[in-house]
Amino acid sequence: MDLQIGDIQETALITLAIRASETARPDARIKDYMAKEIIDTLQVDVSKYDQFMSHEGVVARTIMYRDKLKELIDKYPDALCVNLGCGFDDKFVQVDNGKITWFDVDLSDILAVRRKVYTDRDRCVMKDGSALESDWTKGLPKRSTNIIVMEGVLEYFTKEEVKTCLNMLCDSFEHGYLLAELHHPLLGKNTKHHDAVKYTNAEFHWGTKSGKEYLELEPRMTLLSEQSYNVEMKKYSVRAKLFAFFLPHLNNRLAVFKW
Repeated sequence: MDLQIGDIQETALITLAIRASETARPDARIKDYMAKEIIDTLQVDVSKYDQFMSHEGVVARTIMYRDKLKELIDKYPDALCVNLGCGFDDKFVQVDNGKITWFDVDLSDILAVRRKVYTDRDRCVMKDGSALESDWTKGLPKRSTNIIVMEGVLEYFTKEEVKTCLNMLCDSFEHGYLLAELHHPLLGKNTKHHDAVKYTNAEFHWGTKSGKEYLELEPRMTLLSEQSYNVEMKKYSVRAKLFAFFLPHLNNRLAVFKW
């Protein structure tokens, strides 16, 4: 694997480090052997990124995204699925039913690195594209149902960029579902206090108290559900239970939209 530390965006190291360390545990709740191989290949100390709350959050959101995707794919077994802003995430292997058509989409420089690790597979193809532009959507196979996944992406967008993204999706796909990670406005103002992201140059931007605020930017969408990562996190530790009890609204959420 021809991969150098400079190839990896700092925020990608956070999820890679956590998925790798969780996979190595004897009682692993999620397994991502490719993440472990990438971290082992880089031979870099990523312990600063693997903080308790971030670790539990990444594990929780991985489980919640997987379960929600499976639920939708069970309902729409021939859906077109897009992991928009995929980074090094490989959700396809978690949810493939043998019928879906899947595209991993990200910026060209990021996909150039991803291609050092992954190869295109049957029904799972990498495609260069931006969440703020529609060029990548042209030529995609037409499906009656489209499922767009955006995990760990929108929290780095401004309000105007979020609007651009939502408008683009509704313009490009006649019908679809969006699985999006949302965060509270206080997090957008306090990146430096985040236990893992504070070690990177990334910054959180526009946050919301409710996914309903997204509907003001794109009225063609409806909000089907919104669930805090606390729901999953509190299953596994007293610390997470306390966080969920005392700060119930401050954790990130998985929101599902439909249009």
